[in-house]
Amino acid sequence: MIEPGTSTTSTQNPGATTAGGASAADTVLPLTVGVEEEFLLVDARTLRVVPAAPLVLATAAGLPHELHPEGTRYQVEISTPVADSAAALRGELAGLRRTLARAARAHGCRLLAAPSPVIAVEGPLHLTDDEPRQREQHRRFGALTDTLVSCGRHIHIGTLDVDTAVAVSNRVRPWLPTLIALAANSPFWGGRDTGHASWRAMAWSGWPSAGLPPHFTSTAHFRRSVQTLLGSGAALDTKMVYWDLRPSGNWPTLEFRAPDMSPDIDTAVLQAELARALVATALREIADGRPDRPVREDVLRLARWRAAHDGLEGFGLDPYTGTELPAADLAEALLDLVGPELAASGDLDHAAKTMAVLLRDGSGAHRQRAAFARRGDLMDVLRYLADETEAF
Repeated sequence: MIEPGTSTTSTQNPGATTAGGASAADTVLPLTVGVEEEFLLVDARTLRVVPAAPLVLATAAGLPHELHPEGTRYQVEISTPVADSAAALRGELAGLRRTLARAARAHGCRLLAAPSPVIAVEGPLHLTDDEPRQREQHRRFGALTDTLVSCGRHIHIGTLDVDTAVAVSNRVRPWLPTLIALAANSPFWGGRDTGHASWRAMAWSGWPSAGLPPHFTSTAHFRRSVQTLLGSGAALDTKMVYWDLRPSGNWPTLEFRAPDMSPDIDTAVLQAELARALVATALREIADGRPDRPVREDVLRLARWRAAHDGLEGFGLDPYTGTELPAADLAEALLDLVGPELAASGDLDHAAKTMAVLLRDGSGAHRQRAAFARRGDLMDVLRYLADETEAF
């Protein structure tokens, strides 16, 4: 199976030699992109999560490389094939969502593109039956595994060898808080408003192998950091390297893991467009010999929290200066930064229009709270999420 965002061919210049993919100087647009999306399965009547994943996946059989189980039986995952364009990616997402939604309806369920179940999960956690690894994870990490009932969107950008992926990660990581703010869609958790726009970002940070990736001084430093996680017991294996951004352990991609799951496809495509353009921008800077701008680690950590707290409607921190700025200004600064690469890949028009809609209508967190404010009923939030998820 080819993981999202990977390719069977590299984009090297004639005469270039690289080990696992293209190097910074050899990479040319378009970079490949692929997306993994995680969904909750809810009862069509009560909108509470149900452990129906094995049934739904069996009904949707025929796409073994695109549809997968997740950590719990309340969840299903789609993985798009490799795409070279945003338009192709959008078509794949819509088609796979449609297939899953049909299979879910056959078992009295609906898809929920939400980072959390909104209301508390009743009873013991239903882990994936055929994954002994999940059982060991639960034994070792205890209550932390409750956060497995959450859904994110993972974006793979390729093709990159590990040396290049590490170098690009260093340059991209200052913009992870802005990506979190743009995708913020988890204000409700366990039946209450958490006071955060992306509580998933905060809850997931409880894992010792999660959060912002380190700034790596070399590929050897990256490998040592992974081995430290494994050796300390903080991760069972490399799949448990849960950083917001990581070179894939198995494929020649850089994987963005920070964004919340959200219902509308255009927001998903926007995140993919921005991720690819950030990688392309970093590659151009490396090829041009431009220095990596230093970032204070304490400022970046606070910027991540502020993005998760305020989302798109409040304020954030400039990752380089620590200056408080409207989150919308930071989003527009990101768009300006990667605008040339968006234009080169043909994505600028869609990205600009989709971001304008987000800035006008509000983030997913804002829209969830608006749905709740009408009657003070969390069922209205769940109905809104289910309807938006199935609005292909």
